[in-house]
Amino acid sequence: MEQRVVVDVGDLTAFLARLTALMLRGSGEGAHRIGPAVADSARAFGGTASLLLVPDAATLTVTASDGRSRTVTVHGFPEVFRLDRVAALKPLLAEVREGGTTLPEADRRLRAIERAPAPYPWWLKFLGIVLFSLGFAPLMQPTWYEIGTTAVLGALAAALAVAADRVPRLARVLPLVVSAAVSVVTVELFARDPAHGGPVLLMLPALFYFVPGDYLSAATAELSAGLITTGAVRLVYSVFLLLQLYLGVLLGVMVTGTSTRALFDIAAVADLPRWALFLSWIVFTTGTLFAFAIPLRYFWPLLLLVYVTVGVQSGFTKLIGEVGGTFVAAVVLAAAATVIARRPHGPPRLILLLPGFFTLTVGSLGMRGLTALAGGYVVKGFADLLQLVTIVTAIAVGLVVGSVLAQPRTP
Repeated sequence: MEQRVVVDVGDLTAFLARLTALMLRGSGEGAHRIGPAVADSARAFGGTASLLLVPDAATLTVTASDGRSRTVTVHGFPEVFRLDRVAALKPLLAEVREGGTTLPEADRRLRAIERAPAPYPWWLKFLGIVLFSLGFAPLMQPTWYEIGTTAVLGALAAALAVAADRVPRLARVLPLVVSAAVSVVTVELFARDPAHGGPVLLMLPALFYFVPGDYLSAATAELSAGLITTGAVRLVYSVFLLLQLYLGVLLGVMVTGTSTRALFDIAAVADLPRWALFLSWIVFTTGTLFAFAIPLRYFWPLLLLVYVTVGVQSGFTKLIGEVGGTFVAAVVLAAAATVIARRPHGPPRLILLLPGFFTLTVGSLGMRGLTALAGGYVVKGFADLLQLVTIVTAIAVGLVVGSVLAQPRTP
């Protein structure tokens, strides 16, 4: 304990600034936990810290035990593609709070987390995005044709995503490039027969890795929790990402000389057996691990939460409709993730939420609504967009309610 009393304000500020930046970069699902984590870490070393936070930056004021203070500005672009860092950070923060490490040691371990290479090679990330798309495909259309089409389109999207890791210029416009490429291939090769379903339904599984449904719901959840600035900015950014994907689809249609009237939104007749639908969630969860760099040890709890979320949503949708079923599923998912994440060395709440959250398919409604409008199907397009707003709100409020219900009575 004595070491904490005499920490230098410069060392403490450097550690907390590094911690803030790392948490900002891993805050694609919301930034509401950054402030408490930084404040607790400062307190553990005898100081105090306060944050003025926006989604991609923070103004950090640190005061050491001797009364000296410093203020720094920290930047970090929010994303969810390196969740191995989130997993490694949780036990370190728990140890800091409990007084189990010195400031130099905590700073050394934090630097190691920052510098750690991705846990999986590029080809496993490629495979992960393909499996992620294949596992989601039956939720769009439960047909074998959808599965076969997704295998090809998912490989194309995965190749571009892996290439963007090495080409920063491509990363800046990746959603636009991916959606345009997938659109061209779909229109030219796979969407010639209306019996196979609408073109967008064929495209969506391959684009699902890039659809910002998680950002949309995270933004709404932050707004409902009173984080107005971070929620509003994140909401604008998620809409911008969605519009990039939408524009890419339109560009692909225009390049092929196809009329936008071809962007109809009709599902094909289902021909997948029930066992294939059941197994698809195993494929989906496996793909999520590799695509988002989640440690393999979390496979079983994530798979359990996926099945629980899907089961609750399906059951309650039959009883009270889609909005009610989605709300209850979000409540159950958030409550279960909050309880499981209480263990210091257990999976972080963000990782527990992510696969189950994706099953609620928020972002796909936005893509279907926008493309239906572009195709001239005004009633269908506005119906999908209205459903998007309703479902996003139901999920966001459900996540907040579930978290509140699962919180312990004493901090």
